[in-house]
Amino acid sequence: MYQTISMKDFYQQATQKKLHILDVRPVEGFFAGHVPNAVSLPLEELPENLAQLSKDQKYYIICRSGQRSQRASEFLAEAGYDVTNVAGGTLAWPGTLEK
Repeated sequence: MYQTISMKDFYQQATQKKLHILDVRPVEGFFAGHVPNAVSLPLEELPENLAQLSKDQKYYIICRSGQRSQRASEFLAEAGYDVTNVAGGTLAWPGTLEK
């Protein structure tokens, strides 16, 4: 089971402290513009890259609109990771995206 956070709450937290944010879009989408401090880990590459993640860490999962991040959150939660899906994705991010 995973949690979902609204963009309003996520934005407030992300601008106040450093969160572990995984952007699960394809690399091209990530480099087109991503949330500050996000790390690119495309959904298609999650299974072979689980060893990069710690089960002791909380991760916020984001994509463009929320569909990929929902699938990634389901996958990671089933694998035993503490994840929160970011509703609305980068389309809802009220700040400036980094490139």
